[in-house]
Amino acid sequence: MFEEIIRCPTSALLFGVIVGLLVLRFINSSFSLRERRAPPGPRPLPLFGNLFQVDLKRLDQSLFNLSEKYGPVFQVFFGPKKVVVLAGYRTVKQALVNHADEFGNREISPVFYDFTKGHGILFSNGEPWKEMRRFALTTLRDFGMGRKISEEIIIEECHYLTEEFEQFEEKAFNNTKAIHYAASNVISALMFGKRFEYKDLVFQAMVERDNETIHLTGSASLQIYNICPWLGPLLKNWRDMIKNVEDGKADATKIIKNLKETLDPEICRCFVDAFLIRKKHLEDSKVLNLHYHDENLLYTVANLFAAGTDTTATTLKWCLLYMAKFPHVQERVQEELSRVVGSRQVRTEDRKNLPYTDAVIHESQRLANIVPMALPHAISKDVTFQGYFIKEGTTVFPLLTSVLYDETEWENPYSFSPSHFLDSEGKFIRRDAFMPFSAGRRACLGESLARTEIFLFFTSLLQHFRFTPPPGVSEDQLDLTPVVGVTLAPTPQNLCAFRRH
Repeated sequence: MFEEIIRCPTSALLFGVIVGLLVLRFINSSFSLRERRAPPGPRPLPLFGNLFQVDLKRLDQSLFNLSEKYGPVFQVFFGPKKVVVLAGYRTVKQALVNHADEFGNREISPVFYDFTKGHGILFSNGEPWKEMRRFALTTLRDFGMGRKISEEIIIEECHYLTEEFEQFEEKAFNNTKAIHYAASNVISALMFGKRFEYKDLVFQAMVERDNETIHLTGSASLQIYNICPWLGPLLKNWRDMIKNVEDGKADATKIIKNLKETLDPEICRCFVDAFLIRKKHLEDSKVLNLHYHDENLLYTVANLFAAGTDTTATTLKWCLLYMAKFPHVQERVQEELSRVVGSRQVRTEDRKNLPYTDAVIHESQRLANIVPMALPHAISKDVTFQGYFIKEGTTVFPLLTSVLYDETEWENPYSFSPSHFLDSEGKFIRRDAFMPFSAGRRACLGESLARTEIFLFFTSLLQHFRFTPPPGVSEDQLDLTPVVGVTLAPTPQNLCAFRRH
């Protein structure tokens, strides 16, 4: 029978076509399987995944260690949930910048959904995120983010912070609260058009609540909650976090309500006013308004207030701790400040003439590594990246620890070395692998404001004070072990601030 078929020319041709198609399909299938290969990673256990192979109390370091075995793109399982980890400067940059669209979504885990219900800027996606980010950037720039107006707000706050430090009369004290209040007041001036007194109890509660929530969110128990959300009510950290979120919403709602009641559409005092004026304009024009509603206002303000406070304040605390830890660096910074600026107020434009000081700030940010895993991303559509197939919706951790400590990019990645940012002539140099604000579509939108704040607060404090360990504590005894949350903060410890004459 078979022989009769192949003797017929038409049948033979048809048979050849079928065989050819089958061969092509086999080749294509084999190629597709190679194309769709998953990233490598440790073998997961049923139900638990790789939970026993990582330390949830210092997850970034565990993942960094795994990257040395499995390479710059690998996967781990948190319970049944797959996460792809990106390690090293080149890989993180390639993903977040060169493949910005595919890696540009935010992973909205249960704990992040609890914060904002998908509204605001930090934990939203799609058109709502695009519109709110665009509005926030435009509005903050209108209010001088990174320009002269915001510089004056920061300089005014520098004076209040200096006065606060002076009240301790050179005795050892914990600078955490004062620094957080100062950073909060800068974002408060932009958000609400006002600053708060450091002794204002409502303001203190707002700042301390946000600080605690950021720490709780990075705790091991809330990482377990992200895997098993039904556990939430059983976890004290989750209950504390939810109470903080609700109390924070109540305080922000009161401030927004007061601004609504005193709104003059002809005079825009702050970010909240700008939002309310835009909302009213859309309503008056009968334009369909999908984004300018009370929930987006509340959660956008909450996002900016918390993010604008914590990262700046935490960086500044590390800067001062490093100055007390490395007094020879502090002396050189102060010598440069005295020589270039003298006793007048430092301005943003002085930065270009203060290369060593600028290098010290950058090195403090690099070594402190305060947002070690950025905020999680999610894949917006199927992508083949570095030969590995990553499915739409997969959670991605851009491991900033591996960027800021990349041994192929930094000469001494684990040491405090301002020379990382200086050339042979002592001039400041930019480094591409300096990525503390992340990169791509989800890079920190307040980067220019944060950079200005850190520079002006740090230089103003170093003009006025010499920072030392408390009596009986040597520089070597100062603890550089971080307190782990979403951000890495210095271990609370006292310093002395001696007035410079």
